[in-house]
Parts: sequence; C-alpha cells; structure tokens
Amino acid sequence: MNDRELAWEEIRRESIIKDQWIDFKKSSYRYPDGRIFEPFYSYSRRDYAVIIASDEEGKFLCVRQFRQGIREVTTEFPAGGIEKADGMKSGSAELEKKALEAAKRELREETGYVSDDWKHVITIPSDATVSENYAYIYTAKNCRRVGDQKLDETELIHVLQFSEDEINEMITAGRFQQAVHVMGWLLAKGGETR
Repeated sequence: MNDRELAWEEIRRESIIKDQWIDFKKSSYRYPDGRIFEPFYSYSRRDYAVIIASDEEGKFLCVRQFRQGIREVTTEFPAGGIEKADGMKSGSAELEKKALEAAKRELREETGYVSDDWKHVITIPSDATVSENYAYIYTAKNCRRVGDQKLDETELIHVLQFSEDEINEMITAGRFQQAVHVMGWLLAKGGETR
C-alpha cells in the first residue's frame, strides 16, 4: 500500500478561533475511498524549543510552573515559542536558526543561565494527530548563571536543579509530565531512564 492510498484530502477548512496564540480549525476530509468525514478539529500554534540544560556541576535545570491543560504545577525543562515569519517551513535552515535563537533566549529568560555548548537533538511534530506545530529539542551543557530570570507577564516559574537519577525517578513515577520533554530526555540520554 502506498501513501496515496492512505492520505486524506482536505476539502474544507474553517478557523473557529484565531488569535496570536492559536488557530483552532474545523475541517472536512475525503477518505481515499470517497467517503467524507467531518468535522475534524485541529489547531496551529507556534513551534517551540525545549532545552535540556545542565550546569557546570552536571545538574539539570528544570522549571516548575502551572499548566492549565492538566491544572497542575509541573516539573519540566525550560521551553518557549519560536518567533517566525509567515511562510517559514519547519525544517528549513532559516527556521532552524530561529529555533536555536529561541532556545538560547528561553533558557536565559526562564532560568538566568546561558551556555556556549549547544546540540540539536531532534525536530518532531508536537502532536501529529491534532496539531501542526513542531518541537525543536536541544541540549545545552556547562550552563552558567549570568543574572535573574526575565519572565513574561504570564509566567510564574521556579528554577530547580536535579541530578540525572532524580529526573529518571520523576519520569518513572509520572511526575515529569511533558511528553515531548520526556522524549527529548530519553533521546539525549540514549533511550533509557535506568
């Protein structure tokens, strides 16, 4: 079976809510056999960078903040949106450059730390089922503190440092609740938490 036999054809799309944060859409699709499926809901939001950052002592920089989706305070890695111009495609050299700039900015703003040792881990769809955005995952090693946090008005973030074992324990216990962050950690660490 080839991909054309599996691909759906979008025949109608309507933005239900569209603002600076999200474009929530309702679409109609034609299956390969001709049947129409509707409505199918999806959304677009900004691509974002996730930073798996370790300091000069080898401790990992994490942030604690409230996540309204699950209505809990979570532990996760620093992360933030990528500023991109309309028409910039995920995976393009131009967007890769913007993604690294965003990663450096977000690490500095959320934690007060900077690094000169950056590595791209992976670029991956954030949630291919319903979202069009991508996550750009980086490691940043030998981070050093250069100042205080510079948070946006909607950010209330505490910075904590954890050992590799402590992060593995949180992941195993279900207390590190950002799936893309966990996937990035596993890839950066060779795929295992033990």
